[in-house]
Amino acid sequence: MEKVDVCWERGDGHVLRLARAEDVDAYWAGFNQFDPEGARLTGSKDHYEKDEVTSFFLRCVDDPDRRDLLIFSPDGAVLGESVINEIDWEARSANFRIALFCPEARDRGLGSWATALTRDLAFEGLGLHRLELDVFSINPRAERVYAKAGFMREGVLRDAIVLPD
Repeated sequence: MEKVDVCWERGDGHVLRLARAEDVDAYWAGFNQFDPEGARLTGSKDHYEKDEVTSFFLRCVDDPDRRDLLIFSPDGAVLGESVINEIDWEARSANFRIALFCPEARDRGLGSWATALTRDLAFEGLGLHRLELDVFSINPRAERVYAKAGFMREGVLRDAIVLPD
């Protein structure tokens, strides 16, 4: 399915829209602020090289089986991403993930807002039947956001990640 450019603006000026190739530098600037808490809560590495991030980002923009949405601050900085990936068009299912890159983006309702809009895009815009995600038990804030958006717990993967503590 061809990508359709989507864009939503919140009352306070934050924007959620489809990622574009020309966003690569702004994406790197935002992603490069990914803090240790955010990395831990999403199961990400502590450090990425610029070329690793930017080349991955550009591949994602071109991939027809994913929709990468960027969360922008009112001044145009990239604060995070909300992603529908691993789209199986035949089964009409996909995976969902979201990351807020810096502590200043958290606890402001941005995650809930982006999650709800991305969910709606998956079902109403793309015609998907199923949207699934993984969330670590160390991230109860995310569990609340997902439950509020209508996601239901289907199972538990025990010892799925190894934490330093």
